Amino acid sequence: MDRESKDILLKGPVAAAWNDASYVVKCFRAKPSEPILPVSGERNVLVTSALPYVNNVPHLGNLIGCVLSGDVFARYCRQRNYNVLYVCGTDEYGTATETKAIEEGLTPKEICDKYFEIHDKVYKWFNIDFDIFGRTSTAHQTRIAQEIFWDLYHNGFIVKDNVDQLLCQTCDRFLADRFVEGICPFCSFDGARGDQCDKCGHLINAIELKSPKCKLCSSEPCIKTSNHLFLDLAKLQDPVNELFMKSSDQGVWSNNAKIITSTWLRDGLNRRCISRDLKWGTPVPLDGYTNKVFYVWFDAPIGYISITAGYIDEWEKWWKNPDEVKLYQFMAKDNVPFHTVVFPASLIGTKKPYTFLDSISSTEFLNYEDGKFSKSRGVGVFGNDAIDTGIPADVFRFYLLLVRPETQDSVFSWSDFAIKVNAELVNNLGNFINRTLTFLGKNYELVMPPVFPNDGDIHFLEQINVELQNYIENMEKCKLRDGLKCILSISKLGNGYLQAGEPWKLLKLNNNADKLRADSIIGISTNVVYLLCILLYPFMPSAGSDILKQLNVMENCIAIPEAMAPFLAVGHKINEPFPLFVKLEDSQVLGLKKKYSGNDTC
Repeated sequence: MDRESKDILLKGPVAAAWNDASYVVKCFRAKPSEPILPVSGERNVLVTSALPYVNNVPHLGNLIGCVLSGDVFARYCRQRNYNVLYVCGTDEYGTATETKAIEEGLTPKEICDKYFEIHDKVYKWFNIDFDIFGRTSTAHQTRIAQEIFWDLYHNGFIVKDNVDQLLCQTCDRFLADRFVEGICPFCSFDGARGDQCDKCGHLINAIELKSPKCKLCSSEPCIKTSNHLFLDLAKLQDPVNELFMKSSDQGVWSNNAKIITSTWLRDGLNRRCISRDLKWGTPVPLDGYTNKVFYVWFDAPIGYISITAGYIDEWEKWWKNPDEVKLYQFMAKDNVPFHTVVFPASLIGTKKPYTFLDSISSTEFLNYEDGKFSKSRGVGVFGNDAIDTGIPADVFRFYLLLVRPETQDSVFSWSDFAIKVNAELVNNLGNFINRTLTFLGKNYELVMPPVFPNDGDIHFLEQINVELQNYIENMEKCKLRDGLKCILSISKLGNGYLQAGEPWKLLKLNNNADKLRADSIIGISTNVVYLLCILLYPFMPSAGSDILKQLNVMENCIAIPEAMAPFLAVGHKINEPFPLFVKLEDSQVLGLKKKYSGNDTC
């Protein structure tokens, strides 16, 4: 809907709401049930973020690609009074964990315990509000993954075959996935893993690598045959394609997810190996294969289900309830085919009524300055680094969401970070909120005055209402970056309205008509501050809480309204205002840029 159409549509209700002096909308957010379960007849939203590998510290690109994006959407849904369950956890099985354990001289279990705590600390600092943050190395994971495997096996979707694999004779182990690196056969990138190339994204069979080297000892491996199990995706192509056509049409899909999935389906699905010659993983329960574990990309997505099962015994009410639950999944684009093809195929093959993907929000990549994040080279800001900067988590959240790579790769740049924070947070949003509340405190003893809107006020409120409708529309479509821009547009409109109205001059004229005019301007502006608080809350929860405290409004009064209306009653008393944001100084930003630019510059 274009802005002109919205303006015509919303003009009547806005005017009616503001011309009724007794009309006040209470933005009450209902408290969810404990435990959180779907409710028949309500909008039940199941949100997942791609499970982060447990063997590393997440960087800012990891955060915006999955957990931060999922958090904002889940918070938005809660504020719409939808029934929401937000699920995530650490992906703990596979070669990545075994490799890290060998590097650090620990057992895989010890590595998982160590890095789970690191992930948990980082996400808590970033105010990621999971309903469940679990792990995949659990008995629930073993039970559910093996049940899904048995269903696939008995339904004829599992194939046995011998496979040529790389064997390191020095280490006496098969080199699955991350245990081997070499030159990509598709793009010639030197450093491609044995299962996927990070540069071009192609999935790889390890024996296809050119000049392969064992990741542990750098020896050149030989080829040896091993027996394995395959998921026969070719038999599942038609139902997977049918699901894709339906979900991508009725749900919300990022364009890259549509392109990647349609390409896989167009090229034809082939059987994929789902077993590995490893010790750390979900054991394969089939006789003759019990010395193997499931491949992480068969096993890991099942983690969403098993983590939910660790939260509630009635997990099937979420995961086997396709008619009443909508599944939204957040991830970076390199995870797409496993969530849109392999995982749905695995569930379809069970012939049980699982909840399938409805919507997927997959980002492009966030780069760092002129290159990529690299822990080994000291390039980029990782979760623990962000904590050490002294910059509030909300400020990082704001910038990451403002540059969220929704349609193309984007960059975290310290200079742009400072510009955006100072211009948009401090000078635009923070300035409007602080000016309004400070003026109310100094001239009205913190008490909301009556509002008598004129035609100009109604036009301004209609403009705010258009931005509110745009915000809701964008958020429903998982266009989080555009949702945030709507907030900044409202704040900009508010600054312009306050500046044009000049209530400080009107109060000096000492006549009743001008005082009433000033009353209306500051009363309307304070209501806009409240609206900004509500809309900002999913993006910057700490700042949202601070604004609520200043407004003297309870934490549960943050439901997103349907239209711009009076939210604060005449006579409502706010608390003493205080500045929300601090300007970033050039010297501070330059110091941080140098600190995280690489080990060779330190």
